[in-house]
Amino acid sequence: MGRVEYLLVLGACVVVTLPLELAGARVYRRPGRLVRAVLPVALVFLLWDAVAIAAGVWDFDPAFVTGVRAPFGIPLEEVLFFVVVPVCGVLTYEAVGRTGQFLRRLARPRAGRRRVRS
Repeated sequence: MGRVEYLLVLGACVVVTLPLELAGARVYRRPGRLVRAVLPVALVFLLWDAVAIAAGVWDFDPAFVTGVRAPFGIPLEEVLFFVVVPVCGVLTYEAVGRTGQFLRRLARPRAGRRRVRS
Protein backbone atom coordinates (compact mmCIF):
# COMPACT_ATOMS: atom_id res chain seq x y z
CA MET A 1 0.00 0.00 0.00
CA GLY A 2 2.64 2.49 1.11
CA ARG A 3 2.44 5.54 -1.12
CA VAL A 4 -1.34 5.52 -1.48
CA GLU A 5 -2.16 4.56 2.10
CA TYR A 6 -2.88 8.14 3.21
CA LEU A 7 -5.18 8.65 0.19
CA LEU A 8 -6.96 5.36 0.90
CA VAL A 9 -7.66 6.40 4.50
CA LEU A 10 -9.05 9.75 3.32
CA GLY A 11 -11.16 7.96 0.69
CA ALA A 12 -12.49 5.60 3.37
CA CYS A 13 -13.48 8.62 5.50
CA VAL A 14 -15.50 9.99 2.59
CA VAL A 15 -17.11 6.62 1.81
CA VAL A 16 -18.03 5.96 5.45
CA THR A 17 -19.67 9.39 5.94
CA LEU A 18 -21.34 9.66 2.52
CA PRO A 19 -24.46 7.79 3.71
CA LEU A 20 -24.98 10.57 6.25
CA GLU A 21 -25.50 13.02 3.38
CA LEU A 22 -27.85 10.61 1.67
CA ALA A 23 -29.76 10.22 4.95
CA GLY A 24 -30.46 13.93 5.09
CA ALA A 25 -27.45 15.77 6.56
CA ARG A 26 -27.65 18.23 3.61
CA VAL A 27 -24.01 19.32 3.87
CA TYR A 28 -22.99 18.92 0.23
CA ARG A 29 -26.22 20.66 -0.84
CA ARG A 30 -25.03 23.87 0.86
CA PRO A 31 -21.51 24.32 -0.55
CA GLY A 32 -21.20 27.97 0.47
CA ARG A 33 -21.76 27.15 4.14
CA LEU A 34 -19.41 24.20 3.91
CA VAL A 35 -16.62 26.31 2.41
CA ARG A 36 -17.10 28.99 5.09
CA ALA A 37 -16.87 26.31 7.78
CA VAL A 38 -13.86 24.41 6.43
CA LEU A 39 -11.67 26.90 4.55
CA PRO A 40 -10.58 29.22 7.38
CA VAL A 41 -9.51 26.34 9.60
CA ALA A 42 -7.81 24.51 6.72
CA LEU A 43 -5.83 27.64 5.81
CA VAL A 44 -4.61 28.09 9.40
CA PHE A 45 -3.39 24.51 9.65
CA LEU A 46 -1.87 24.53 6.16
CA LEU A 47 0.07 27.65 7.10
CA TRP A 48 1.16 25.91 10.30
CA ASP A 49 2.34 22.93 8.23
CA ALA A 50 4.19 25.18 5.76
CA VAL A 51 6.05 26.96 8.59
CA ALA A 52 6.91 23.68 10.34
CA ILE A 53 8.17 22.09 7.11
CA ALA A 54 10.25 25.17 6.21
CA ALA A 55 11.75 25.24 9.72
CA GLY A 56 12.61 21.55 9.54
CA VAL A 57 10.36 20.74 12.50
CA TRP A 58 8.67 17.96 10.56
CA ASP A 59 8.22 16.44 7.16
CA PHE A 60 6.40 13.49 5.65
CA ASP A 61 7.92 10.09 4.96
CA PRO A 62 8.19 9.71 1.17
CA ALA A 63 7.28 6.04 1.54
CA PHE A 64 3.76 7.05 2.61
CA VAL A 65 2.91 9.94 0.30
CA THR A 66 2.60 10.12 -3.48
CA GLY A 67 5.29 12.76 -3.86
CA VAL A 68 2.91 15.37 -5.26
CA ARG A 69 3.51 18.57 -3.31
CA ALA A 70 1.43 21.73 -3.04
CA PRO A 71 3.11 25.11 -2.64
CA PHE A 72 5.47 25.39 0.36
CA GLY A 73 6.26 21.68 0.17
CA ILE A 74 3.00 20.44 1.68
CA PRO A 75 2.11 16.96 0.42
CA LEU A 76 -1.14 16.66 -1.52
CA GLU A 77 -2.41 14.17 1.04
CA GLU A 78 -1.98 16.70 3.84
CA VAL A 79 -3.93 19.35 1.92
CA LEU A 80 -6.70 16.84 1.31
CA PHE A 81 -6.64 15.85 4.99
CA PHE A 82 -7.47 19.41 6.02
CA VAL A 83 -10.47 19.35 3.69
CA VAL A 84 -11.76 15.77 3.97
CA VAL A 85 -11.63 15.34 7.75
CA PRO A 86 -13.48 18.59 8.56
CA VAL A 87 -16.10 17.83 5.90
CA CYS A 88 -16.62 14.40 7.47
CA GLY A 89 -16.90 16.07 10.87
CA VAL A 90 -19.51 18.54 9.61
CA LEU A 91 -21.44 15.67 8.02
CA THR A 92 -21.43 13.76 11.28
CA TYR A 93 -22.44 16.83 13.30
CA GLU A 94 -25.34 17.62 10.97
CA ALA A 95 -26.51 14.01 10.89
CA VAL A 96 -26.50 13.74 14.69
CA GLY A 97 -28.39 17.05 14.96
CA ARG A 98 -31.01 15.95 12.46
CA THR A 99 -31.38 12.58 14.17
CA GLY A 100 -31.96 14.36 17.49
CA GLN A 101 -34.62 16.57 15.92
CA PHE A 102 -36.30 13.53 14.39
CA LEU A 103 -36.30 11.66 17.71
CA ARG A 104 -37.72 14.70 19.57
CA ARG A 105 -40.55 14.91 17.04
CA LEU A 106 -41.32 11.23 17.56
CA ALA A 107 -41.39 11.68 21.32
CA ARG A 108 -43.84 14.63 21.24
CA PRO A 109 -47.43 13.72 21.86
CA ARG A 110 -49.57 14.32 18.79
CA ALA A 111 -52.44 16.80 18.87
CA GLY A 112 -55.66 15.12 19.91
CA ARG A 113 -53.87 12.31 21.73
CA ARG A 114 -54.01 12.31 25.49
CA ARG A 115 -51.12 11.09 27.52
CA VAL A 116 -52.11 8.59 30.13
CA ARG A 117 -50.29 8.89 33.42
CA SER A 118 -49.67 5.80 35.42
